[in-house]
Amino acid sequence: MELRHLRYFVAVGEDQHYGRASRRLGVAQPALSRQIQDLEKEIGYELFDRMPRGVRLSAAGELFMADARRILQEVGEATARAARVARGQSGTLRIGFAENASWRGVAPDSFRRFRERQPDVTLQLQPAASLEQLEAIRSGRLDAGFVNFMPKADADLDQLTVGIQQVELALPKRHPLARLEKLRLHDLTDAAFIWFPRRASPIFYDRLMHECYRGGLKSPRIVQEGLNEATILSLVSTGLGVGWVLGSARWRRPPTIAILPVVDLNMPVPLALAWRRDNTSPLLARFVDEVRRLRKV
Repeated sequence: MELRHLRYFVAVGEDQHYGRASRRLGVAQPALSRQIQDLEKEIGYELFDRMPRGVRLSAAGELFMADARRILQEVGEATARAARVARGQSGTLRIGFAENASWRGVAPDSFRRFRERQPDVTLQLQPAASLEQLEAIRSGRLDAGFVNFMPKADADLDQLTVGIQQVELALPKRHPLARLEKLRLHDLTDAAFIWFPRRASPIFYDRLMHECYRGGLKSPRIVQEGLNEATILSLVSTGLGVGWVLGSARWRRPPTIAILPVVDLNMPVPLALAWRRDNTSPLLARFVDEVRRLRKV
């Protein structure tokens, strides 16, 4: 049994006449009659009572008609849903983001704009560290992600830089260092630091240590590790020490904390949207285009 058998049967049942149904379907009447006979032979019972003029659904045909209509409707709806996914009008898009990218700028703006313009799309947002995102993108668990510390070149990934931030110092507003007009690295020699662990971002950790050493902060006094920026801000707010954060932290800092630049620390951190080169999702293509437009605003 094929879908055309059901369509032919429904047309004949609705018109109760082979001639009218054949004209509606654009099928020759003998061919239509033969298809209905083949259907009745396959299912093992007659669907129509043959009348002098036209046909009438049998008792079994009445029941079969309801199911045939339902099946055709479900097939039509499934086809329409698949077409919308193929055109990038519906489906699911999974986007990761570094937490410090979500407070202001292209990342939150892109989430809002995409949901406004694609109301039928399920946008699944996953906060995660940059290295975790890159692993998830490569494995297919994420379609794309807003990541810091993106490798300059990656054979598997495409990327679009959406912003650059500087590493700055978070410290309590009452800290003596907060009174300095210009902070320099050698001013931080005696400061107690809350520092992120090297495993969180080995390349960035080593680069920051090198820049600190070059600027005169040769052996930072680390009193506590903070796994992420939110933890560092929380511990700084308690007065436990000072800590390195990205400039965007000022948008979510506790009111007792100041975020200050260190004039001789030049540590630009690019934020990039990354995705697999071989991901052909129409939804992903639309999202990348949206990010590209926002980046130019």
